[in-house]
Amino acid sequence: MREGNFIDYVKLHVSSGNGGSGSSHLHREKYVAKGGPDGGDGGRGGHVILRGNKNLWTLFEFSFRRHIRAEHGENGGKQRSSGADGQDEIVDVPLGTVIRDTETQEIIDEVTEDGQEIIIAEGGMGGRGNWHFKTSTNQTPRYSQPGIDGQELDITLELKVLADVGLVGFPNAGKSTLLSVITSAKPKIADYEFTTLKPNLGIVKYRDFKSFVVADIPGIIEGAAEGKGLGYRFLRHIERNSTLLFLVPADAEDVAKEYEILLDELRRYNPEMLDKDRLIAVSKTDMLDDELKAELKAELDENLPVPYLFISSVAQQGLTELKDKLWEMLNKDPEDKK
Repeated sequence: MREGNFIDYVKLHVSSGNGGSGSSHLHREKYVAKGGPDGGDGGRGGHVILRGNKNLWTLFEFSFRRHIRAEHGENGGKQRSSGADGQDEIVDVPLGTVIRDTETQEIIDEVTEDGQEIIIAEGGMGGRGNWHFKTSTNQTPRYSQPGIDGQELDITLELKVLADVGLVGFPNAGKSTLLSVITSAKPKIADYEFTTLKPNLGIVKYRDFKSFVVADIPGIIEGAAEGKGLGYRFLRHIERNSTLLFLVPADAEDVAKEYEILLDELRRYNPEMLDKDRLIAVSKTDMLDDELKAELKAELDENLPVPYLFISSVAQQGLTELKDKLWEMLNKDPEDKK
C-alpha cells in the first residue's frame, strides 16, 4: 500500500556476488628453475544483508530500487595472492519487516531489533588456486577451481508496525483525533469516512519520563473479510501490539454490538488476535449529559465483557485515566494475563 511516503509492501530481486576463480599461475622468476604452482584463491562473493534500523518506519526507499546486487569476488593472482572479497550489500529496513520468499510465500526471517543483520543471499565461495593441488605425484597442476555462483531470489518485504497499543474502530470513531491529542502525531482528521489511509504512530508521554507507542490504522467495517472498505489490508500492523484499544463513539446505536462486530472481524482475520489484552474507550462522551452517561454505563456494565472507559478527545475528558489504564495493562505481570 502506498499513501504519500508510506509504503509497507514491496517485491525485490536480490542477487549475491559470484566467487572469484582460483589462479592456475606457475611461478616464473629469473634463476628459479621449476618454480611450481603459485596460483592464489578467488575471493568470496558479497552477501546481500538486511539490517534493522530503528530510525526508519517505511519501505519508501524501495520504490526506486527493486534490484539489489552485491559485488563479485575477484580472481586469485600469482604468488598465492588471494582475490579480494566482493563487497557486501547492506540494506537498512525498518523494524517489524517480514521477509518472504515471493514464489513460495514462506517466511524467511523477520527484522525486529535495531542493528540486527540477516543474510538473505550468501555470496559464492571463491575457487582454490592450483597450489592447493600440488602433490608428490602431480607437482605442476595446471588447473584450479572456478568460483561458485552467488544466489538469486525474489523476496517480498512486508512491514508490520511495532507499537505497544493498537487502535481499532470503525471509520470516524475518533481514532485519529485521540492519537493527535495524546501524542505529538499529526494524522489527517476530517468529518468523512476513511480519512486515514495509512498507519500512524504516536508516542504517548507518561509520568516520570516513561512512554509507550500507539498505532492508529484505517478503520475497518463489517464485511472487511469480503473486501469491503479497505478490507484487511492494514490489520497486520496491529498483530504485534500487546494491547488493543477499541474505540466506539457514544452516539453509536449499540456500543456493545459495534464492539462485537469489530471483534468478529479480528477473529476472522487471525484468531490469535483475540489473545491480546483489550480495552474499550467510549469516545465523544462530551455529547452526553450526566443522565445519559448513567444510562449508558448501566447498559455497558451488563453487556460488555471487557473493561471500558468514557473519554472525549475534544473536551480532554478521561484521557489521564485512559493513559493510566493502558500503562497498567502494558506492564502487568505476564502470569496475571488471561
